[in-house]
Amino acid sequence: MDFGYTIAGFVVGAIVGLTGVGGGSLMTPLLVLMFHINPSVAVGTDLLYAAITKSGGAVVHARNGTVNWGVVSRLALGSVPGAALTLWWLSAHAKAGHASSGVMTGALGVALVLTAVAIVFRARVQAFAQRPRIAAWRAAHTDKATVVVGIVLGVLVTVSSVGAGALGTAALVFLFPTLGAGRIVGSDIAHAVPLTLVAGMGHWWLGNIDWFLLGSLLAGSLPGITLGSHVSAHLPERVLRPILACMLLLIGGKLSMNLIG
Repeated sequence: MDFGYTIAGFVVGAIVGLTGVGGGSLMTPLLVLMFHINPSVAVGTDLLYAAITKSGGAVVHARNGTVNWGVVSRLALGSVPGAALTLWWLSAHAKAGHASSGVMTGALGVALVLTAVAIVFRARVQAFAQRPRIAAWRAAHTDKATVVVGIVLGVLVTVSSVGAGALGTAALVFLFPTLGAGRIVGSDIAHAVPLTLVAGMGHWWLGNIDWFLLGSLLAGSLPGITLGSHVSAHLPERVLRPILACMLLLIGGKLSMNLIG
């Protein structure tokens, strides 16, 4: 069984390194549905798994120059306090928090499907974003909007472990339409490290960590994300963009089922 965990960790790690998305969106459902892990333990363990795994990916992206640290710091300015406040709330309302996570991840799935469509038509989105009025709005409000996005990510990720990569990537595409796909992936991975670390440590405090499971996942994910990050840094834009769109479509479609079910 631990070998199965390791294989799962390698596959998800490689996908995260390549596209910046798929950590919580893929790993948590995989742990619950395939390995029958308790949902609370799956969320908590996956958060620490993501923090350690994405640390390796962030180092690779930083060395390759595909991290925008200004964007990362503004996201973290909202997400880290958001995660801390959500953990405080969960400590008193844990059952209600996990019951509502299905609705939130379902809504997230719808947003990701729409975002994937926008990525496919990215040239038109960029042209729209560069219109004088839109560009003026972005110049005046992008910093504040990025912090607000960080707060939303902090809440979503802490409750469901979903959103650090998927929603973060989606938000960066809309807020920074001229940022290359490689830098979007790198910046999103770098921001996910402090967010998932704070959320994961909080779930450790809540007793939601399986350390044997965490070690087995990391044995596969660390080499997986290193490989994926190296490949991502050298892929041309025309290749990476469709891969990113396909990942968002797949994850978004799966998460959207929470609204139907």
